[in-house]
Amino acid sequence: MIVFPNAKINLGLNVVERRPDGYHNLETVFFPVPLCDALEVTVMDEQFPSDYDCDLKVTNIQIEGDEQRNLVVRAYQLLKQDFPSLPRLHAHLWKGIPTQAGMGGGSSDCSGMLTLLNSAFRLELSQQSLIDYAAKLGADCPFFILSAPAYAEGIGEKLTPIKRSLSDYYILIVRPDIPVPTKEAFALIKPHRPKKNCLEIVMQPVETWRDELVNDFEESVFAQHPELADIKQRLYDLGATYASMSGSGSALFGLFGNDCSDLESEFKGMYTRTLRMQ
Repeated sequence: MIVFPNAKINLGLNVVERRPDGYHNLETVFFPVPLCDALEVTVMDEQFPSDYDCDLKVTNIQIEGDEQRNLVVRAYQLLKQDFPSLPRLHAHLWKGIPTQAGMGGGSSDCSGMLTLLNSAFRLELSQQSLIDYAAKLGADCPFFILSAPAYAEGIGEKLTPIKRSLSDYYILIVRPDIPVPTKEAFALIKPHRPKKNCLEIVMQPVETWRDELVNDFEESVFAQHPELADIKQRLYDLGATYASMSGSGSALFGLFGNDCSDLESEFKGMYTRTLRMQ
């Protein structure tokens, strides 16, 4: 039983207001990227000596912290409360999506776990039920149940599917070894409403995005980490039609009209990956 949770990028990200509960309301377009993790589960033998109902092993990329606090395990525990017949499981998560990148890897993994458990153990949960469970795990988790272009509002949980293709483009992802804690990024932001909604801009030709489509986190994050601003400019210098930081960083991406895999060597010592968009 295996699924391949995919990453996302933000096409525009506007922090429009601070909420009374301390969170922020956003406006952004979530767009899926065919960069994936692999999540496989097997039923644990009844005699296997484990202290956990879901025994998780993460490989390929080291993740700090207790694996039992991983969102994949929390997704299992969430369903286990309502479906106590779920068996004990071994879970293997192979990480292909870079961490602390603003690409939603953790959120995608837990949504993938919900989808996998629903299918493998015939829980017969509707798509809306899966979205409701995902929302309990994180604001952007519901997007990965749909994994299709969507305009997001609220804290990222209010989704409106949109029809937008980027199949004519390649994406070059660059993630330097510069962690940007989300809490720190939000602390520096100054909420405001843009003159033009990001959804309206995203529906325009990509050639117009450079002058109009903004990620509000860039101003404060680039001030703290000017190396990230340099990478964005380098993507444009190399011919990107549009370049931006995803989420609160630290991954940046450029959209190119042609295969740009040969440009990966321009970013030595950094995680780089070229993919054909869908």
